[in-house]
Amino acid sequence: MKLLLDQNLSRKLINRLADIFPDSSHVQFHALAEVNDSKIWEFAKNHDFCIVTQNADFPELSQLYGSPPKVIWLRCGNMPTTRVEIILRSSVEIIRQFMNNASLDCLELY
Repeated sequence: MKLLLDQNLSRKLINRLADIFPDSSHVQFHALAEVNDSKIWEFAKNHDFCIVTQNADFPELSQLYGSPPKVIWLRCGNMPTTRVEIILRSSVEIIRQFMNNASLDCLELY
């Protein structure tokens, strides 16, 4: 379960979540911080990542194109990194089920 965190999420989450989401990354680590969403989409698709974001752009792409890549849409608004970490940790089993269900493209977490 490799997550690719969007620009709107802290890079610190990669280390904080490494025990449950190993091999995850952040768009900044791949020179994708300043590119358009379609390039991030293609990168995630080609490298087997699930995109994690707080904005509606990737969920909209998910509705248009389906998966891969899958999208996790954090609907919690602008929150501290610690709170985002708690949301992802507390949802790990739901995320696993989502990742293993071929008929689902986007997961919304609150």
